[in-house]
Amino acid sequence: MYGGMYYYPGFYFDPTYILILIGALLSMWASARVKSTFARYDRVRNFRGITGAQAAETILHQAGIYNVSVQRISGSLTDHYDPAAKVLRLSDSVFGATSVAAIGVAAHECGHAIQDQQDYAPLRIRASLVPICNFGSTISWPLILIGVLMGWNQFLIRAGIILFFAVVLFQLVTLPVEFNASSRALKILSSTGLLQGDENEGARKVLSAAALTYVAGAAASILQLLRLLILFGGRGRRDDD
Repeated sequence: MYGGMYYYPGFYFDPTYILILIGALLSMWASARVKSTFARYDRVRNFRGITGAQAAETILHQAGIYNVSVQRISGSLTDHYDPAAKVLRLSDSVFGATSVAAIGVAAHECGHAIQDQQDYAPLRIRASLVPICNFGSTISWPLILIGVLMGWNQFLIRAGIILFFAVVLFQLVTLPVEFNASSRALKILSSTGLLQGDENEGARKVLSAAALTYVAGAAASILQLLRLLILFGGRGRRDDD
């Protein structure tokens, strides 16, 4: 066994790849689930016939938010709220669509705008982590690989693992932000009557499926971090002895 890898005549086997496989399968399942659920309710037109953009503007104004613009962005499910620019961007499949799925997604993004207005703490924490997360996602693996190539340089390897931990932390903080936005969205849709009857259940299923992608992403990153600790943590302790 070498650094967590087992040697057999002719090849090496790294059992920690199982963790990567589990994470990949979780992510693929969650992605397929959200696409199929969105597609299902993308075919159901809401009773009032309003578009995603109209629903977003209605929700924002009812919340007393008039400094956030609603804009169209290309792509599918690329919807997001930009707190710095005060812009709510809705994808082609949401902006002008009248489906139950489109209204649910638009309301979810409005939930983020309302979080911003109310100074929701997890949203602020997530925003503060964005720079280090972007840096960590770019440089963590190169640092680890350089550390290995330099004879298991523990300073570089540990620095890479710490930066990757920042990426995991960002994804964990993202979970309550997304769950809260969906919860706000469903309450707004129900209380305002933008969706009626079974339409609200359809929106709930769409947003629940979308939430799974964040859970799966966080789980995959945690498994990746665990793999790094297994591969390099023990080696570091042996080198220190």
